Amino acid sequence: MLDNHELLAVQRGAVKIFEAAEVAAAYERLAECIAGRLEGTTPVVLCVMIGGLIPTAELIQRFDFPLELDYLHATRYRGETAGGDLVWKVSPSTDLADRTVLVVDDILDEGHTLAAILQALRAQQPRGLLTAALLEKRHERRVPGLKADFVGLEVPDRYVFGCGMDYKGYWRQLDGIYALGEQTP
Repeated sequence: MLDNHELLAVQRGAVKIFEAAEVAAAYERLAECIAGRLEGTTPVVLCVMIGGLIPTAELIQRFDFPLELDYLHATRYRGETAGGDLVWKVSPSTDLADRTVLVVDDILDEGHTLAAILQALRAQQPRGLLTAALLEKRHERRVPGLKADFVGLEVPDRYVFGCGMDYKGYWRQLDGIYALGEQTP
């Protein structure tokens, strides 16, 4: 557990990149685009835990078609601000064979986690496999050829938190998107 003073200092020193209203507008645009592709397919929506929890909840509340919801948990961060080796904690329990699948995550950064998730899901032979991320980071370090099918907002190449993304396991609940300040402890 981190010291409360450090956590409060991180939030106070953070730079707000997107206000809550801008994030809500991004969810509306994402949901509209996704619905246009998924309507009539009775898809499986897979939430990538833990960061994808808030984006998934925000999106599925905006859909007015039947869907099945499941989750997976694969992580590289484990409470840190830099990724390590991929660790699978939970695989989806839903049979994905011949189903349309939408994978929802918080952010597409370098893409190592998403690439491994997609490889594992393709082995289950879904009919269609789509990806959505609330954020996409602007940089050149992404896994070659990897992109999300649906992206809400682009962010600069900084460590960001809020709207599901965390700072060392904290601050996921913030309704805006923040970047670490220069004086982060």
